[in-house]
Amino acid sequence: MTSASIVCVLHDSVDDLRRLLRSLEPLAARPQLVVVDAGSSDDGPAVAAAWGAEVVEAGDVGFGAANNAGVARVTSSVTLLLNPDIVVHEPAVLDHLARHARREDALHVPRLLNPDGSVQRSAHPVPGRPAALLPALVHPRVLPPPLRNRADPWRADAPERRVGWAIAAAVAARTDTLRRLGPFDAEQFLFFEDLDLCLRARAAGVPTMLHADLTLEHRGGHSTGPAYGGEPHALLARRRRDVVRANLGVRALALDDAAQALTFATRAAARAVARRDAGRERAQLAALRAARRG
Repeated sequence: MTSASIVCVLHDSVDDLRRLLRSLEPLAARPQLVVVDAGSSDDGPAVAAAWGAEVVEAGDVGFGAANNAGVARVTSSVTLLLNPDIVVHEPAVLDHLARHARREDALHVPRLLNPDGSVQRSAHPVPGRPAALLPALVHPRVLPPPLRNRADPWRADAPERRVGWAIAAAVAARTDTLRRLGPFDAEQFLFFEDLDLCLRARAAGVPTMLHADLTLEHRGGHSTGPAYGGEPHALLARRRRDVVRANLGVRALALDDAAQALTFATRAAARAVARRDAGRERAQLAALRAARRG
């Protein structure tokens, strides 16, 4: 792989970590791998150390603070932030991401795939804009391609596309840029750290670039689902609102609230008409209403 270091944060992630490490074996040369343990109770740190990783015991800290501790140990000019539930099927993908980061000062993200090969909703527009109201009312699948790709950039086929923000399960960037950005806000313990990072980077002139021709598998929710007994809708609603308000202001927050509420309501109505379970969408709408009242 083109000279780059990998930072990976663990929290009871040993099974996912083993899959990630196996997928790194075909690399022509092992990169510096910094594994930060955020209070695991399994043997993930020992597995990482046996592979040859530099293990940092960060204690019971959040995802952002743990990543920051890993980036501080990096010795390469480019850093790849990889979640443990990433699987690298094509080793060249990491090399290409590193090359993109070296060429352009940006946060470079691949297209993320589910284990069945379907595309994840991993890249999004900047929240809090009036343009978000149309796809909230009309499902993006039925919009003309330009509007559809603007609403759901993760659907776009262009090899490279600037997006508002992306899931930070796999990010390549210049190490100096990540350090200048934080990269994450250490005060944020969990959820929407990636939205915050991308918005702060955007404000600093560092865009987020989606490379749809580069793909990585991402299982998702490897530690948060069991920890919260499912999707923590209330916490997600509060965290998103906090990040949007802090980075974009109250006007953008009001627009984002409206777009989110319309999306949940129209999707719930459509599922009800089709006699499909709309419990998730109703729970999301209720959580948003409670967050607004709070």
